[in-house]
Amino acid sequence: MIRLTGRVLRHRRLVLLIWLVIAGAGFATLGSATKSLSTEFQLPGQAFKTDGAIQRLYANGGNQPPVVLTATVAPGTATGPATVAAAHRLFVAAARTTADSRVADEYTTGDAGLATMDGRTNVALVFIPVPKGGFAAPDPGKPMARSLAHGAPPGWSTGVTGLAQLEAGTSGGKGTTPLTETLLGGLGALVVLAFVFASLIALIPLLMAAVAIPTTFLLVYGLTQLTSVSFIVEFLIALIGLGVAIDYSLLVVTRWREYLANGLANDAAVTAAMGSAGRAVVFSGITVAISLLALVVLPVQFLRSMGIAGFFIPLISVAVATTLLPALLATIGPALDHPRVRHEVHASRPWTAWARLVLRHRAVAFAIGAVAAAVLVIPLFSLHLGEPGSKSLAPSGSAQATLTGLEAGGVPSGIISPINVLTTGRVAGPVAAEVRKIPGVHTAFAIVGTASARGTGLVEILPVAEPSSAAGAATVNAVRDAVSGRSGVIGVGGQGLSQSDFIHAVYGQFPFMLGLIAVITLVLLARAFRSLVLAMKAVIFNLVSVGAAYGVMVWVWQWGHGSNALWSVPATGSITVWVPLMVFAFLFGLSMDYEVFILSRVREEYDADGSTDAAVVTGIGRTGRLVTSAALILFLSFLAMSSAPGTDVKVLATGLGAGILIDAVLIRSLLVPSLIGVLGRWNWWLPTWAARILRVAPSAPVLEPAVA
Repeated sequence: MIRLTGRVLRHRRLVLLIWLVIAGAGFATLGSATKSLSTEFQLPGQAFKTDGAIQRLYANGGNQPPVVLTATVAPGTATGPATVAAAHRLFVAAARTTADSRVADEYTTGDAGLATMDGRTNVALVFIPVPKGGFAAPDPGKPMARSLAHGAPPGWSTGVTGLAQLEAGTSGGKGTTPLTETLLGGLGALVVLAFVFASLIALIPLLMAAVAIPTTFLLVYGLTQLTSVSFIVEFLIALIGLGVAIDYSLLVVTRWREYLANGLANDAAVTAAMGSAGRAVVFSGITVAISLLALVVLPVQFLRSMGIAGFFIPLISVAVATTLLPALLATIGPALDHPRVRHEVHASRPWTAWARLVLRHRAVAFAIGAVAAAVLVIPLFSLHLGEPGSKSLAPSGSAQATLTGLEAGGVPSGIISPINVLTTGRVAGPVAAEVRKIPGVHTAFAIVGTASARGTGLVEILPVAEPSSAAGAATVNAVRDAVSGRSGVIGVGGQGLSQSDFIHAVYGQFPFMLGLIAVITLVLLARAFRSLVLAMKAVIFNLVSVGAAYGVMVWVWQWGHGSNALWSVPATGSITVWVPLMVFAFLFGLSMDYEVFILSRVREEYDADGSTDAAVVTGIGRTGRLVTSAALILFLSFLAMSSAPGTDVKVLATGLGAGILIDAVLIRSLLVPSLIGVLGRWNWWLPTWAARILRVAPSAPVLEPAVA
């Protein structure tokens, strides 16, 4: 690091010019980069393949949830074939607003299950093609709603609902863009940084993020020319990029100010800061990169692309922190560090006092922290993966009102997630008759394909319960067991089965991914800290931090303790299948940042005077404010993110925000110093054989001087 910093300082103007050109290119191609991201999902399992075949043969349906239309006759109107036909004409006219759509109602199927028990409300499922714009495509339910309202006879009422319409939320699906979230996060970060530094130098970390984020987008843009990259990557870049770029700058700038306050000249202070804090940044960045890259072991293409693209995020932040940052500090750093309201000569008094208090009662502090962590982790063991229930997707709004009205009339909410069975044409009718007898099935109807469907048939099965519930999952499994292997059945698909296949494929590999990350991280940290004990403790505490975040998600959202009070959303009953993966990818890396920052300083202080207790006091005193400030910046970003309309995003933001807060307050401020204090000199154990493998000097526990 010192040699690299020396080269940077000798060519500081060239370094500044290079980064200016790169960042400029990143900003210039930002729009093209985001447009080139893919909104397609290729999921593992037979269900997704079956749904794809249905889309190709019928040009609609498959894994694309239907739009549910309703038409209720005027009060006092007699019901019968005439009203069914009139409702059908309304439905067909509405379906024409989306090309290649297919209507299934009582008129076309003869199935009375597509009407309420009193016959006054007719229901149609409009199967539509996959929107060309993916998630950004306009909601097809809106033009259908306008068509229904315009064509309905006097006194009739109409409605539109469906899984996609409920997922759009009460705000029509309009949320903040990644750019807006980054700007909001940057504003919150500026407030916190101004408090931390109390000078204009607070602008430097934000400038580092402003360079790192567009540079990462530039690299991802190049990656999109080689392979498809999921659009979720832009959220990763915006939030993780902002977080790690600011974190790394915080660490380096704080250490630089400390060296300046102790009398070093500016260039010498920059070099010394990079030799200590810069080294910690490199190890931290590599760890974050590995936690994201580990997604490539999962058998899902969009997750693999996120792992590869996410790998760039911390590496670019490290490159910025180790080249651009020292060049800026060496040129304009002293001028920006004004007015110097806060100095770094001494460690933070409140954090120093806290560290001494924890060490004074180390065993009790560790016990309290361990019990608190256990309480937070316990709900994790009740985690149920699945899409949130319809009530929690949209607690209010027209889509929810329409679905609630159908349920009151005897039409269950499970109709928004049909089960699809693709057959040969001659067995579609018998299969439909067979599955109607399965408990949990509301109704089923057969559609014989046209010539374009190559003589196939399609059975649409409407379950009573939504697949996210235990009853719905049981129905989905019962249907698959009943028809799989039957002569003439080509495949079974639908949202519920695709979700089940995803869970088995991805979470079956999840332990392998955890083990891979844990082993690689353990090796890196053992080399960084020259201790097997500290490295193992860091990995274990990181897993505890992620587990606690999962527990909070279960407690708040799955069980509903707070979701209704804070966001007016009832209990979801389950956690969306992809959310735990994203929470792990974010938290494992970001929380490891804090661990590396603290333990690097503790190791440095221990090497200086050989006292574990003194090293903990100084290490926490010097890094406590930094870590909590960095965590507060991210927490505020995730708090803003939780205001987005989608329930899934709220769940994700809750897990991330809670995880960051728990990690900074409970894990790093209480469990880490107390356990180091309990272990004493055994923290520094590194046997000769391990030191030889890691290519560092061995470290044996030694007797330490008494500390008052």
